[in-house]
Amino acid sequence: MAANVSGKKIAVLVTDGFEQVELTGPKKALEAAGAQVTILAPKPGSVQGFHHTDKGDSFPVDATIGAANPEDFDAVLLPGGVQNADALRVDEDARAFVKQIAAQAKPIAVICHGPWLLIDAELVKGRTLTSWPSLKVDLKNAGAQWVDAEVQVDQQLVSSRKPDDIPAFNEQFLKLLGAAG
Repeated sequence: MAANVSGKKIAVLVTDGFEQVELTGPKKALEAAGAQVTILAPKPGSVQGFHHTDKGDSFPVDATIGAANPEDFDAVLLPGGVQNADALRVDEDARAFVKQIAAQAKPIAVICHGPWLLIDAELVKGRTLTSWPSLKVDLKNAGAQWVDAEVQVDQQLVSSRKPDDIPAFNEQFLKLLGAAG
């Protein structure tokens, strides 16, 4: 992954119940390429990762979503996990954060159930995304085109379906970040 993302600041929006590898895999690739990754959550303290339905590790929250300024970040990463994505989609601060990132045409990387937040933030109409297959109808109903692909790039959006897709997801996210200047 040759993209130069040194100095780029990436916000990761999560809450309890996120799919752990969908945070740790991209985070490792981003940091290895020189990016700074910040974990934002609705509440301070820590967030609980999961390995599907089993508890994983806890991760410290760097700041709350409501206290963070989207202007301070170059991109946002939205890991999946059913509990995580379902809670964030109804969080007013999370919706406002991704809307501001989108309005600035900054990269948004989303995997698995993560597109639920983009649906509720009204950011998918006319866009092409992939996701965990159970979101296909949700995305279509919100005006998006859904594709069953390892990774999908549509302007500043990069999306993937599942943990197995993380290598391709990371490659495209880093490429998008590098192109973002």
